[in-house]
Amino acid sequence: MLLLVAVPVALGACGAAKQDENEPEGTYKVDVISASFPGRQRLGETVKLRIQVKNQSGKELPDLAISIEGFSQRVDDPTLATPVRHIWLVNTPPYNSDSAYTDTWTLGKVPDGATRTADWRVTAVRSGTYSLRYKVSAGVDGKAKAELPDGSPPRGSFIARISHNARTTQVN
Repeated sequence: MLLLVAVPVALGACGAAKQDENEPEGTYKVDVISASFPGRQRLGETVKLRIQVKNQSGKELPDLAISIEGFSQRVDDPTLATPVRHIWLVNTPPYNSDSAYTDTWTLGKVPDGATRTADWRVTAVRSGTYSLRYKVSAGVDGKAKAELPDGSPPRGSFIARISHNARTTQVN
């Protein structure tokens, strides 16, 4: 006879500290110095998305994070194995910006007055006209909030038209 006994296992989740425990609480002033993304693209073409953010809060920003929505879209079709359809493939994310959050890249602490530049290299894989939206945060856990000098949220968008004509190449 087999007897199964549930034995509590001491894992990190049991009695662990809250995820946002170390994120400072507060509002941080930032300025989006520039944001660029080509409005006209071709299938298979690799382009650069660049967002530059300056810390103007008078204190160190705890963890600059940039979230991007629109690299893919959800399609409601029960015949598909996965409902996610890519519009752009992210070839190269910003340097040293790994994050466990979907579509969010963290750039670390930013001293007061310093500027961080985030560059993505992406390739268009679906033709059409699409919107790409970004949002800048002072942290990923919600306690550190970012705002522009006028008090509005630091976010923006791009409209990109991807031609179905692939880029012409020559082989010699």
